[in-house]
Amino acid sequence: MVAIARRAVLLLWILMGLASPLGAEQPLTVFAAASLKTALDQADEAFTAETAIPVRASYAASSALAKQIAQGAPTDVYASADVDWMDDLDSRKLVLAGTRVDLLGNRLVVIAANDSPVSTLALDPPSFTSALGGRRLALAEVTSVPAGRYAKAALQNLEIWEKLRPHLAMAENVRAALRFVSRGEAPLGIVYATDAAADPEVKIVATFPADSHPPIVYPFAATADGNAERARKYLEFLQGPSARAVFEKQGFTVLPGGG
Repeated sequence: MVAIARRAVLLLWILMGLASPLGAEQPLTVFAAASLKTALDQADEAFTAETAIPVRASYAASSALAKQIAQGAPTDVYASADVDWMDDLDSRKLVLAGTRVDLLGNRLVVIAANDSPVSTLALDPPSFTSALGGRRLALAEVTSVPAGRYAKAALQNLEIWEKLRPHLAMAENVRAALRFVSRGEAPLGIVYATDAAADPEVKIVATFPADSHPPIVYPFAATADGNAERARKYLEFLQGPSARAVFEKQGFTVLPGGG
C-alpha cells in the first residue's frame, strides 16, 4: 500500500509539472522552508549561472514538505527551518547519509506595518494587548510549523502565551503570517528577522531573546531518492562564499561548519 501511495504521489507531481517524466531533462528539485525563499532564490540563480544546472524550488512549511517527501514526492534536496523535521526524515532513511549540514541560523522578531504607531514593543502582556487593540497576532501554525513552534516557546518562556492565545491568527507558514501584517490584516506578527528584511512594508518592533526559544537552525540535506551527484554539488555551493554572501545579506547567520 505504501509503494502504491508513493507512485500515486509521483504521478500527481508529474501531472502538475513539478516532476519530469522519464527521459526529460531533470532540473535539481529543492524543497525548502518558506522563510528561505528570498535568499535561496538568489543563491539558486548563482548556482545555475556557475554550473548550468537549473534549480526548481518549492517553498512551504517545513512540516508540509517533510510529509510530502515521506509520501514519495520527488525532490533532490530538503531544507528545513528546524532540526526536528529533518530528524524525522533521517529516522525514516529518507535523507542521504553524510550530506546533512546545519547551514543557517536566524532570529525571531515581532513586526508591525511601517505605518503603525508602534515603534518599539516591550515583550510583556500589557504591551501586546495595547498594540493589538483587540485584533489578532499573526504567526505560523504552532503545533507543526517551525516558526510557530519557536514563537510559542518564546511566548511561554516570557509568560505571555496564555494571555495572547485567544488573540492568535495562525497561518500555514511564516511567509503567510508576514503577509497578514504587510497587508494590514493583523497589527502585529511574529516572524524571522529575515522575513522582515524581505518585505519593505513591515518593520521590526521587538526581537525575542535568543534563550527564550530553541536555537533556530536550518539543516539542509540530499534526499535518499534524489540525484545524489547534483545534490552534493548544490550543497557544496551553498556552503561556499557566493551563497554565504547572499545569506548574510538577507540576515541569516551562517553557522560554523556551514560555510
